[in-house]
Amino acid sequence: MPDVLTPQQRHRCMSHIRSKATKPEILVRKWLWAHGYHYRLNVKSVPGKPDIVMRKYRTAIFVNGCFWHGHKGCKQFVLPKTNTEFWQNKIAHNRQRDQRNIALLRSNGWQVITLWACSLTKDKLENTMQQVSIALNYNFLKIIK
Repeated sequence: MPDVLTPQQRHRCMSHIRSKATKPEILVRKWLWAHGYHYRLNVKSVPGKPDIVMRKYRTAIFVNGCFWHGHKGCKQFVLPKTNTEFWQNKIAHNRQRDQRNIALLRSNGWQVITLWACSLTKDKLENTMQQVSIALNYNFLKIIK
């Protein structure tokens, strides 16, 4: 099925997609704050400029959109039928950058948590965030030893 929007309309729509303060990221931030966790956003001095930085726990959290980061096996990641080569290259580049950033963070002693948008739906949010809480507490215990 051809695109129902003109190239100019499609460009305008795609250019308005944000990379900061996305809905999944805001859900994570609200949950963390409500449960007493303090954090900083998009800290430039931390490699990879993670979405959420928790220095006390020496933990960086990335909140990834399933489409933009190519979440394998996810229903939300479907490669577009038009301009397929462009999207394959873009998503492959995003994945490579993600792996490079994670490796750099870990080599600098940071713990990394990657959350996918599909795991932050209403029915999965609480369970996902409980697992994040457990990981943060574990990271904190490793630091104070």
